[in-house]
Amino acid sequence: MQSGWDREESGVTTARDGDDEAETAPKRGRPRSVETTRAILESAYQLMASTDLAATTIDAVARHSGVSKMTIYKWWPSREALLIDAFLHHAAQMLPLPAPASGTPAARLRRHAAAYAEALQGEFGKVQLAVISECITRTGSAELFYARYLQFRRSALVEIIAAGQADGSITAEGQSEDLYDAIYGSLFYRYVFGIAPITPAYARNLVDLVLRPKG
Repeated sequence: MQSGWDREESGVTTARDGDDEAETAPKRGRPRSVETTRAILESAYQLMASTDLAATTIDAVARHSGVSKMTIYKWWPSREALLIDAFLHHAAQMLPLPAPASGTPAARLRRHAAAYAEALQGEFGKVQLAVISECITRTGSAELFYARYLQFRRSALVEIIAAGQADGSITAEGQSEDLYDAIYGSLFYRYVFGIAPITPAYARNLVDLVLRPKG
C-alpha cells in the first residue's frame, strides 16, 4: 500500500495520487533529485523546529536549503503540503513503522506507542501540533494532514492490530481501527491538553489495556 506520498520508509517523498486533479497529473521534465528533495525536507523541518511556524516560509526554506523557490513550488502544491511532508520525512526516521519480523503484533505496538509518547515530549510533538494547527487555520480542517501523513501510518498500524486479532494474540474485540484510535487518540489527547505526563511506560500499559494481549 502506498502512503500519501511515497512509502515513508524510503525517507524521500515523490509525487503520488494527490488531493486534486492538478496534483495527480503526471509531471514532465527532469526527475527529482534525491539529494535535493532531502535537503528541502530537512531544511523545512529544521526551520519548523527552531523557529515559529510562521517563519518557515518557502523563501526561508529556499535560502536554508540552497534550492530555488521555483523548484520547491514545482514539487509541492502548497506551503502546507511541504510542511506536512517535511514532518513525514522526519517521522519516518524518528518513528519508523514496526517491521513484520520484530515480534508479536502487541509487542510491536508497545514499542511504537512508547516511542511516540517519548517523541511527543520533545520538538517532534511541538512541530506536529503546529503543522496540524496550520492546516486547520489555512484550510478549515486537518484533512490535508490526514491525507498526506496520518492515513498511511494509521492504516499500517491498524493492519498490525488486525493481524493480532486474527492469530489470537490480541483478544480485544471490535474494529481494529477503533482500537488504534483508542491508543493513539488517547496519547495525543493527553499531550494536547496536558492532562497528565505521557511516558513510554504509560503508553505500553495503554496498549495492553486496549488490546488485552496474551502473554
